[in-house]
Amino acid sequence: MVVKMYFWQIPLAFGAYRRNLYAEVREEWENVYGPLRYSYKSLYKATKGFSRNEFLGKGDFGEVYKGTLPRNIELREVAVKKVSHEGEHGMKQFVSEIVCMRSLKHRSLVPLLGYCRRKHELILVSEYMPNGSLDGYLFNHDKPTLPWWRRFAILKDISLALSYLHTEADQVVIHRDIKASNVMLDAEFNGRLGDFGMSRLYDRGTDPTTTAAVGTIGYMAPELTTMGPSTVTDVYAFGVFLLEITCGRRPVEAGFSAAKRFLVRWVGECWRRSSLLDVVDPRLTEFSSGEVERVLKVGLLCANLAPDARPSMEQVVQYLNGNVLMPEFWPYSPGIGALTPTLFSPSQHSLPSLSLSSSSYNNSMFITRSFVSGSGR
Repeated sequence: MVVKMYFWQIPLAFGAYRRNLYAEVREEWENVYGPLRYSYKSLYKATKGFSRNEFLGKGDFGEVYKGTLPRNIELREVAVKKVSHEGEHGMKQFVSEIVCMRSLKHRSLVPLLGYCRRKHELILVSEYMPNGSLDGYLFNHDKPTLPWWRRFAILKDISLALSYLHTEADQVVIHRDIKASNVMLDAEFNGRLGDFGMSRLYDRGTDPTTTAAVGTIGYMAPELTTMGPSTVTDVYAFGVFLLEITCGRRPVEAGFSAAKRFLVRWVGECWRRSSLLDVVDPRLTEFSSGEVERVLKVGLLCANLAPDARPSMEQVVQYLNGNVLMPEFWPYSPGIGALTPTLFSPSQHSLPSLSLSSSSYNNSMFITRSFVSGSGR
């Protein structure tokens, strides 16, 4: 009798295990976004049980896996991101990305396809980008160097994406974390802006309600700590991004000499010495000096310390395309090539090393995120 009960209970126990494995969490706010929701079961199967063979990479945001979902006749490759989160703050970032991406449609954005919630897991599903993130081609020397013409095309792609977010979307979208690791590359190496976990939306003609200064050290505009985020703080970050891609180095390099440690200041100093092209990534053997000089100057103009002196993203698009001449400014113009004093104290200027970890700063104000390993996602 005991043996018979044991075997009789096996199907029930296995059924309970399967139900628990695929159990999901639903909340009231999801009623609006329900069509975007994937079942955990479908994502579990798509990633072969989140197999390490499907693992693409990890960072502060969590882990990313490649998945294959059925789509009518053909199969669809997706990136499945298991979001790292800490309580309410992590949930806010998760919801923010879903809300932001729901109505955004532009060829230079990474499309968010859907999401899933299971117990303590938050999962985002986006279009798979087979060539991974841009920073992998800048800082991973195992990968081939992107030629200048390709880098220039990617810069234009992201400028169009930001112009769309600021001026063409239904609501104004502030991205708040523009950097090479958040730029993905599709099969044709087109640039796609992704990771909207920090972004904020607000109606045109109004001001953003948030005043929190979040982002990544080196890309954050100096006024963030006092005035909060705006489209011009995105412009500042994009200016740093332009310099990063052209120079092939990060905005802050702790191991560099004091003269070269901070990218914006170093580029400004080289321009003041009439040696602007010396900052170009040494791995670039062929490039148009006119295009490179234009990009570097647009980068410095966008990264001006004075918010009112920065161009709009619509203007930046025109400058990069060469359709409109930039306003006249010089190496010694106020705010050009200057360090952001609100983010770096004087003592840090002379330190032999500078930690880029968010733990070095007030965690309520500074959040850093980076993609530390892996390829496509």
